[in-house]
Amino acid sequence: AVVSTQSGHYAGIELALNSLGKKARDGALAIEDMDGGTFTVSNGGVFGSLYGTPIINLPQSAILGMHAIQDRPVARGGQVVIRPMMYIALTYDHRLIDGREAVTFLRRIKAAVEDPAILLLDI
Repeated sequence: AVVSTQSGHYAGIELALNSLGKKARDGALAIEDMDGGTFTVSNGGVFGSLYGTPIINLPQSAILGMHAIQDRPVARGGQVVIRPMMYIALTYDHRLIDGREAVTFLRRIKAAVEDPAILLLDI
């Protein structure tokens, strides 16, 4: 698990994630490396998943599911155009997280996926 992310910067979190990814690829990931997390990001898109509802693993409070990017027809300016689209889904424990904060977080993730400079420049 990547811990204390609330006090870290994006680059530090990314380095910690890369370290865990390397351990996973090398077959060296231990249960202890995954303990203690309160939030999960599930990237089913790398396996071609187009949509799904992620399930929380207790004692975690939420899970973000990110799915495959695929060209889809969308309405823009009264016209149907083809645009790359990705569904994201957030499942959270309402006993711990208010819906307003969850939706605000989800909208911020959407904005960051559409414009990564938001994360890199911390704006």
